[in-house]
Amino acid sequence: MVINSFISSISKEEKKGSVEFQVFCFTDKIRKLTSHLELHKKDFLSQRGMRKILGKRQRMLAYLSNKNKVRYKKLIGQLNIREPKTR
Repeated sequence: MVINSFISSISKEEKKGSVEFQVFCFTDKIRKLTSHLELHKKDFLSQRGMRKILGKRQRMLAYLSNKNKVRYKKLIGQLNIREPKTR
């Protein structure tokens, strides 16, 4: 499973505070909310919550890409998410 392999790849001392782990948690929440919103199309509060989580994840990924491109590319590949469009 993706969750176990990803969590085991992060060492114990940097689990909860690391950018990678936080992005992983946001991605997990986004995937759960996406499946929920497919069933409940008019759940506007969940839509708002998902937009907020998407914004947080985008800011975390921008921070990581500025600090360390190698870790950023590795994380994008592991989570199967695409790179955000730049303006």
